Amino acid sequence: MKIYTKTGDSGETSLIGGTRVPKHHLKIEAYGTVDELNSYIGWVRDSFKHDQSREILFQIQNNLFVIGSHLAEDKGVSKMQLPPIEEAQIVLLETEIDAMNEVLPELKYFILPGGHPVSSTAHVARCICRRAERCATHLSEEEEVEDGVIKYLNRLSDYLFVLARFIAFENGAEEVKWVVR
Repeated sequence: MKIYTKTGDSGETSLIGGTRVPKHHLKIEAYGTVDELNSYIGWVRDSFKHDQSREILFQIQNNLFVIGSHLAEDKGVSKMQLPPIEEAQIVLLETEIDAMNEVLPELKYFILPGGHPVSSTAHVARCICRRAERCATHLSEEEEVEDGVIKYLNRLSDYLFVLARFIAFENGAEEVKWVVR
């Protein structure tokens, strides 16, 4: 199977269902940002040697692939049955946030990304997640976005913030406090 089709050479691409849209379409921006986020989460997962976190990050990557599929679908044309984003997936993120917060020192100040390379990468993923959420909310003003997509992305950015702190903690790195100068 060839990876290139040449069908995008004119600046258009196909949605799930076959509808052709410009590559700058809101749907493409939304699922492209989710794909970028998924890549960064893969980087964090490959770099952080904590079994529980690695398993959760793998589940998140699978969920993001589903979210990207929902964002890439032309619901009026597609016959594909995509799995839903379930409340249990959001609850899992909340449970993991709470578990990490149990071992982390209380957050008494703003922190800057940094302190450890993998922690910094998790912060980059958090920022991309926020952008993905903005893209999804923008898209939702134009057309229906699957229930749970925006909520999942919102909770995921919270998870990634706490994960960045947890990674620093697990690696003995000091958090970088924000100091007004």
